[in-house]
Amino acid sequence: MHITRKVNLGLAALALCVTSAAARAELVVIVSPKNPTSTISVEQAADIFLASTSTFPAGAPATPINLAEGASLRDEFYSKVTGKSPAQVKGYWSKLIFTGKGRPPKEEPDSATVKKMVADNPNAIGYIEKSAVDGSVKVILTVR
Repeated sequence: MHITRKVNLGLAALALCVTSAAARAELVVIVSPKNPTSTISVEQAADIFLASTSTFPAGAPATPINLAEGASLRDEFYSKVTGKSPAQVKGYWSKLIFTGKGRPPKEEPDSATVKKMVADNPNAIGYIEKSAVDGSVKVILTVR
C-alpha cells in the first residue's frame, strides 16, 4: 500500500506539471499580413471579440474568429482578455442574441483552421498558441 500511494502521488504530481505547462501556453492575437494593423490593446481585442466594435482601431472592418466552445485555449483567451469565465461568455452571447443586438464570432474547430481563416482574410482576427505562428499570419497582441 505504501508503494501504491507513492506511485499515485507521483502520477498526480506529473499530471499537475503537464496541466501547468499547458496553462502557460502563450496566446497571441493574429491577423493576415495584408492587414495594416500592427498592434492592438487587450481592451481593443476584447471589444472586437465581444462585438462592442466591428472595426480595427484604424477603422477597417474586423471579423473575429473563435475557437469552438469548450476549447481550453478559448477559455484562457476570454479569461485573460475579457475577464469572463466560459459561463459568463455564454450568458453574454445569449443575452445579445435574444435582444437582437449581436451575434457571436464564427467558430472554428482548432487553431490550424483559425490560422488559415485569418491568413486568407485581411479583415479576420483570431487567436492561437504562439508556437503555431508562421509567416502566414501576423501577431498583433501577445496575451499574458
